[in-house]
Amino acid sequence: MIALSGLAVVGSQWGDEGKGKMIDYLAKKADMVVRGQGGNNAGHTVVIEDKKYALHLIPSGVLNQNAINIIGNGVVFDPRGFFEELEMLEKDGVDTTKIFVSDRAHIVFPYHRKMDELFERARGKADIGTTKKGIGPCYMDKIERSGLRTCDMFDEASFIEKLSYEIDRKNDMIVKLFEEEPLDKQAIIDEYVDYAKRLLPYIKDTSILVYDAIKQGKNVLFEGAQGSMLDIDLGTYPYVTSSHPTSGGFTAGCGIGAGSISEVLGITKAYTTRVGKGPFVTELDDEIGDKIREIGHEFGVTTGRPRRCGWFDGVVVKYSARINGLTGIALMLLDVLSSFDTIKLCYAYDYKGEQIVDFPARLDALEECKPVYREIKGWNKDITGCKTYEELPEETKEYIKAIEETIGVPVKSISVGPKRDQTILRDEIF
Repeated sequence: MIALSGLAVVGSQWGDEGKGKMIDYLAKKADMVVRGQGGNNAGHTVVIEDKKYALHLIPSGVLNQNAINIIGNGVVFDPRGFFEELEMLEKDGVDTTKIFVSDRAHIVFPYHRKMDELFERARGKADIGTTKKGIGPCYMDKIERSGLRTCDMFDEASFIEKLSYEIDRKNDMIVKLFEEEPLDKQAIIDEYVDYAKRLLPYIKDTSILVYDAIKQGKNVLFEGAQGSMLDIDLGTYPYVTSSHPTSGGFTAGCGIGAGSISEVLGITKAYTTRVGKGPFVTELDDEIGDKIREIGHEFGVTTGRPRRCGWFDGVVVKYSARINGLTGIALMLLDVLSSFDTIKLCYAYDYKGEQIVDFPARLDALEECKPVYREIKGWNKDITGCKTYEELPEETKEYIKAIEETIGVPVKSISVGPKRDQTILRDEIF
């Protein structure tokens, strides 16, 4: 019988919830950290002894010298970005010998980035705010069954033949559809043949590695990227990513059965943010929103874009709890709210005079929703030095309790600052 030792960590909002810090914290106990979707269009910031690491593709567990780090088959893999991150880590003396890339992961090429840019430009005012990292077009090729995978890199002649054909196809579109200059075919081939040679030691059938770790009862941490509200099926479509950042995405994206995951932890900001376009019911386009952004340093790790900020949206997180099967919440960036006299928590939406508590699919309906708030007295105290739940101000505890009542899931950990040791555990997670 397989031991249930898998912990899935997912973003419960629109991403940028602070997953990097929590994953790094949990990775101290992990034997293996696994990514299963997305690409280097997402970013995690991990702070260790005042040193910041911005990771986009490599799992955050790389900063735990004992953990094996897996980039699963559901990830779209950018070799250029991968080697840039390796170089950054190795300069700081981080051990990168325990990183493995699935032999089934699809490869991001320069033509994917170019197509991403051209598609977004063609949308005009209807653009969706893509990072232009080539993620969507790479997933398009995957679904169209014309993509190249890392296993294709093992046979150089075959790889060159397949890549040459795909470059010709994409250049045909670039020239005829968008009237742009074609990409340099030979330069791309030369660059990626070099990557292939350098990548071979990292490429494995990672589904076997993950399965064996689970079977042996080891602690396996499944690292989510982005957030549940960006899920291609369940998020605020079309303002979503091209993969499944929900807990279900790990089964297909890592090659494991659903029974391998025993706990699902939702990483949740104490307020709400999102990057890019799309409806945002609790958004604060005022001085309060600006204050949250400034205190919380709310700018994208990957893009540098300022994040849209608002009060905690309980309708969103309650929905996320349901679709992910959350067993607990890690409440992040609570210290950001420490200087507000009053804090608001949205527990329902007003839609044309009717109060609703379930998140709707229709964007036009969301645009008409107004937040229904519960007001909670602020604590106006510095909580960054608190080491236990008991040390928190009573008003802070009241806010945490209100969140639990709204979403129906316990808050198992509380972050009161960016550092590893600024985490309060209320319940054993891993």
